[in-house]
Amino acid sequence: MDTTAPAPRLVVPGPAWPLHDIDATRALERAGLAATDPHVLMRRAGLATARLALALHPHAGTIWIAAGPGNNGGDGMEAALHLHAAGKRVVLTWLGDRHATPDDAAAAHDRVRAAGIPLAQAPPEHWDLCIDALLGIGGSREPHGTMAQWIARIGQRDAPVLSVDIPTGLHADTGVAAATHVRADATLCLLTLKPGLFTGDGRDVSRQVWLDDLQCDASALLPAQAPTATLIAAPPTQARWHASHKGSYGDVAVVGGAPGMAGAASLAAGAALHGSAGRVFVCLLGEASAGPDATAGMPELMHRAVDDLDLDRTVIVCGCGGGDRVQAVLPALLAGAARLVLDADALNAVADDAALRSRLHERARHARATVLTPHPLEAARLLGTTVAQVQSDRLDAARQLAREHRCTVVLKGSGTIVAAPDATMGINPTGNARLAVPGSGDVLAGLIGSALAAGFCAFDAACHAVYRHAAAADHWPPGETLTASALARRAGGAAWDRSRP
Repeated sequence: MDTTAPAPRLVVPGPAWPLHDIDATRALERAGLAATDPHVLMRRAGLATARLALALHPHAGTIWIAAGPGNNGGDGMEAALHLHAAGKRVVLTWLGDRHATPDDAAAAHDRVRAAGIPLAQAPPEHWDLCIDALLGIGGSREPHGTMAQWIARIGQRDAPVLSVDIPTGLHADTGVAAATHVRADATLCLLTLKPGLFTGDGRDVSRQVWLDDLQCDASALLPAQAPTATLIAAPPTQARWHASHKGSYGDVAVVGGAPGMAGAASLAAGAALHGSAGRVFVCLLGEASAGPDATAGMPELMHRAVDDLDLDRTVIVCGCGGGDRVQAVLPALLAGAARLVLDADALNAVADDAALRSRLHERARHARATVLTPHPLEAARLLGTTVAQVQSDRLDAARQLAREHRCTVVLKGSGTIVAAPDATMGINPTGNARLAVPGSGDVLAGLIGSALAAGFCAFDAACHAVYRHAAAADHWPPGETLTASALARRAGGAAWDRSRP
């Protein structure tokens, strides 16, 4: 086996990995084919698959390769050649027809037969590793017939699964998994990373993601092709000068906390405080008596009336627990706040009121920074559609919201998306299901506010806060319950180092 080719790389949070959609990947594939000899890319794909399979599962005795009718199946057949040569018991099943298959896959089929590897008619009874090479990025229909039966068989056995390019049944662009799909333990992306692996169903279905570009450099072969999105990069740690003071780090005011919901405003304010904003104000929309109770554990917070805020200097986070009362304060905040984060009930108010939407659109004309932080239901209300429609193409929904409202949008969920009219979209690679707790979104809103107060532009502030918010869950102590108040302390605390030397 040739080991001189670059090995596949594990995709880990930190770098701003570029993501390319199906059309861009197809364009890169055409450019790569034109620059190499026939069948070279598929042979590289098979070699990469075999090398990763052996690296991840060196003791696997029987390897079932489920090959589909197209080029993805050809990649699997090329992998079978290398694994067979390495002494593995390879059981290769193929759904193709030699006379109706793409040229590269047909050549791979002929090489397999020449090597004496039989084509099995059915999956083996037992296997130690399954290589899913059924459908690649070209799969657009629900798997059916024998393929659906094989997918069900893959899911019935507790053995690891390595998917080639993308798990069968997952849409490479949207991250939507078909009703019948493969749930992989590892996925080897070929040529490019696809956005669907990192949002929607993608993270649950693809699990550990690897990349082999097959020695095709997208920036060289397609210099004019911008990525569809990037994985959000780890934010910089902000260093504080010794000769600074609280006024050096900006003010944040949280406007929300209607009766019975003061805790939401308190969580957002606590996140802004732990995110190292210089001063944090709480402007409760409920009774004054709710203030001390809601913020009793944080004496650093100050209480203000909305009318007393300096809207030019203060970052406003509005909507957390605001209820119907937020409607009355939104016109002034939309008109006057230089930097504004709209969350929760503020988003619902904007969705329901055309006059508020008009004021929101006016903010872009005056270069006022605005960040919207909807979850899928709030996004659906803003777009006048359904949650199912939003989730069917999360990138497109975020793009539409950013363009329509002319601001930065944080579409929350698995693989949170950050979009802005003039920026390449970001998909967050950090986080896990621990974040599905009450108040988590309030914490994120407060963290975005503190990042704006630190001087970042709206898009960067959103990306930095989203990454840190979710990364805190990835490093949560085992056995300790994640609560929003604890999250506010830990996610915010990563923003700064101690001081400059």
